[in-house]
Amino acid sequence: MTMTEDRPTASSEAARRAMIDSQLRTSGVNEPWVLAAMANVAREDFVPEAMRAAAYIDRAIPLGNGRSLAAPLVHGRMLAEAAPKPADKALLVGDGQGYLAALLRPLVGTLDAVDPAAATKPAASDGFSLIVIDGAIEELPAALAARLGEGGRVVTGLLLRGVTRLAVGRKTAGEVSLLPLAEIGIPVLPEFAAPKRWSF
Repeated sequence: MTMTEDRPTASSEAARRAMIDSQLRTSGVNEPWVLAAMANVAREDFVPEAMRAAAYIDRAIPLGNGRSLAAPLVHGRMLAEAAPKPADKALLVGDGQGYLAALLRPLVGTLDAVDPAAATKPAASDGFSLIVIDGAIEELPAALAARLGEGGRVVTGLLLRGVTRLAVGRKTAGEVSLLPLAEIGIPVLPEFAAPKRWSF
C-alpha cells in the first residue's frame, strides 16, 4: 500500500464535508458531536471496493449477503437519538467492525456487537444501558429486550405496514415500548420479522 492510499483523498474529504452540509445539516442533524463523529470516520472504508466512489450518496449501499449500509442520514439520526455517553454499556446489533460500530465505539464506555440472527436468541441478561439496532425490525424480540437494563434505551428502525421509521424506546418496569419517529428509508433486517398471524 502506498502513502497516497493510506491518506484520505481530497475527493473523499470533500464528499464527507458535502455529506455533512447537504444531507445531515439540511435534515436537522446539527449536534456538533454527531457531525464530528461522522467527519472523522471514512465511510468509504466500509463499502465494497467497487462502491467506494459512491460511499457518501444519500441512500443505502449493498454490502453483499443481503446486507446494506444505511444512508448517512439514518446513522446520523440514530446517533442523535441514542445520545451515547461515556458511561454507557452499549450493544450494537449489526457488524461489530462496520461503519456504525466505528461511529459509536469512541462515544460509549464499552461496545459489544452481536449478529442480527444471534440477537433474536436467548442470552444472558447483560444490563446494557443502550442498544442500537443497525436496521429496521418488525418487532423487538423478548430475548433482546431482556438484555437491556432497567431505564436503558434502544434505538432502531421499525417496519410498520411496509414503511420504515426511526424508533426509540426505554425499558420501564421490565417492558420496552418503541415510539416511531420520522419516516426514513432503513434497510430491513429479515431476522426480526414478526411471526405470521392468521387473518380473515
